Amino acid sequence: MPTPRTALLTATAALATAVAAPAPPAVAAPVPAAGAYYVQSATTGLNAADDAGAVEQHRPKGNEDRQQWTLRANGTSYLLESTDTAQSCLGRLGDQARTVACTSADAAWEITPSGTDQYTLKAPGTTRYLTVAAKPSGANYPDQLAIGGSGGLAAWYLTPVAPTVAPMPSADQRTLDQVTFLTAHNAYANGVDGGFAPPFVNFVPNQSRGINQQLTDGVRGFMLDIHQTPDGAILCHNSCTLVGSPVALWVDLQRMVDFLKQNPTQVVTVFLEDYVDPSVLRGELARVSGLSDVLYRPDRTGVRQNGWPKIADLVAANDRLLIFTDHSRSADQTAGLTRDTFGVMYQREWTVENHWSMGGGIGSSDWSCYSRWYGADSNTPLTRTEGAFKPLYVMNHFRDVAIASTATNDNTKLADRAQRFCQPAARKKPNFLAVDRYDLGNPASAVATLNTYVYP
Repeated sequence: MPTPRTALLTATAALATAVAAPAPPAVAAPVPAAGAYYVQSATTGLNAADDAGAVEQHRPKGNEDRQQWTLRANGTSYLLESTDTAQSCLGRLGDQARTVACTSADAAWEITPSGTDQYTLKAPGTTRYLTVAAKPSGANYPDQLAIGGSGGLAAWYLTPVAPTVAPMPSADQRTLDQVTFLTAHNAYANGVDGGFAPPFVNFVPNQSRGINQQLTDGVRGFMLDIHQTPDGAILCHNSCTLVGSPVALWVDLQRMVDFLKQNPTQVVTVFLEDYVDPSVLRGELARVSGLSDVLYRPDRTGVRQNGWPKIADLVAANDRLLIFTDHSRSADQTAGLTRDTFGVMYQREWTVENHWSMGGGIGSSDWSCYSRWYGADSNTPLTRTEGAFKPLYVMNHFRDVAIASTATNDNTKLADRAQRFCQPAARKKPNFLAVDRYDLGNPASAVATLNTYVYP
């Protein structure tokens, strides 16, 4: 029989071992819990939708396009029943995906994990899977979903319609990709700081307040179009021809740098629609006093390996201005000078972004959310992730023309579109809410709402 001292030493050692030993890794459920989901292609980011019996991939559109399916067990397999039509399930007919009666053997699926948070849907007892049809040369992937072999095109997300969210971490713990920022589309086109377009276009500015006032009002993301003239990189819409008193890029960047010096806890992001040579842009940035003191370089800080840093760490390091360009890296390589060598990041490498327009300034609107970079010549889904790295998500929410009444109405619906349409489309929360006329419809309230939680 052990002595009291021996028993105490044994118990102490056992407790130390229990504390020191790492907890076993959490085992993900092989299939998500029963509930309503989007069946979302990991290749394209588009959703399986019922189109009069055909199951096609459509642009994510919330609950307005027969894209929601109720997952439930069915013996050893699973069913995905349309939330719009009772007893109509996602199934198959020959080599095509179709809606079929939920009692049909062709409605059953074996659902198996495949990669991080991805699944395959296989016809029981076969090697045939729900898949995106192969992309013809020079074209988009076909809308009609197919029944075919395994592989990348057969990988799917089951994205919850109503995800369980978590409270936003405290200010000293939240990371850059957990925060949402109010962003001004065509921030320079404001009719206050200077000319930005030919006179007839100036009647419909995208914003009504200058850059300094935008900063004061809480705008933290700025979309700027730059064009090349003999004077350098100039802020104009489409071109600088016939523009009176245009503003140079360095002038607005200087305003932002000065603001950051005066507000040491703030972070600002600039998105350049970029039509200038890299050497011209480099010269323009060199004119901004103090730019190098605050410029953030995610390419030098391990973001791709470790994820985005905490806002508090960016503030402590004074890394508080991030500049993106939509210019092509390959074009710059041909020119012999890449923009990231002087601190301008290529947007397609660090962000995802939905299509830029909801339609004309008046009339019908398109609230669907799909990648701006999805088409015949590109495929970057909003759902893109790379291990620990999750691209920042730019959510565009504006029309072709910034008519004040339309912008007011659209901006009042910003949080609703973000949460019901765009958040599930990207499987992440928008980081930049880009709007016209941010002073109308209170889009800041949508930013505040999104900053109360984090998406799982």
